[in-house]
Amino acid sequence: MAVQQNKKSRSRKGMRRSHDRVAVPTVIYCSCGEPTLPHCVCPHCGTYKGRKVVATGNSK
Repeated sequence: MAVQQNKKSRSRKGMRRSHDRVAVPTVIYCSCGEPTLPHCVCPHCGTYKGRKVVATGNSK
């Protein structure tokens, strides 16, 4: 098992971990007003890029 030669400082540890955070997902708002992920069909109304592509039970 590998053993470190010298102790890493808190600063170096923080710099190494700076990219390990969980990314916040991008959210866009559909024409119906519901938040959804970009490049995905709206789960609420079933539209994508202004066109109805999926039949849903709660459509207007």
